[in-house]
Amino acid sequence: MLEPALETTLPAATAEMAEACADCGTEFMIGARFCHTCGLRRPAIMAMTASADTAVMPGLLARNVTWARSHSAAIAAAWRKVSLPAWVRYLHFHEIKRWIGLPTAAMIAFMMGLGCVAGAIAVSLIYRASNLAEFQAIQMWRIEWLLAATASFVAGILLKKPFDPR
Repeated sequence: MLEPALETTLPAATAEMAEACADCGTEFMIGARFCHTCGLRRPAIMAMTASADTAVMPGLLARNVTWARSHSAAIAAAWRKVSLPAWVRYLHFHEIKRWIGLPTAAMIAFMMGLGCVAGAIAVSLIYRASNLAEFQAIQMWRIEWLLAATASFVAGILLKKPFDPR
């Protein structure tokens, strides 16, 4: 009679483990402690990032990171001082929503429909057909864009709240 196999518990792979093999670049299987392609042991991220930082950081990258950290406050302060023209406030989402009178979900569907119509127009402007097969392909792309626009406009209509005269 066979004896029951002894169960051994292996430590589970956690978030501190590397996601891809450093040797062959293959992603590790879920919970794997070694690479299923080359057999290399799965390293911890801490050891991997420490060696990567010491190899890459000297030089240009280190200077750029240091510069960005030291100048980020100045860049943020300069961006706050930028003034936009007064008419830009009319392009805010909530201003357009109030002007058109649609709820948020219907407004998003309406904007998506306008984007799909713009996509259909862009297909017409970007692609030129030189034979029948290309013409048919371009027509199919236009049809798909316009079908998506129709679906989005219908969703916007369905999501619109009914008019209440009170």
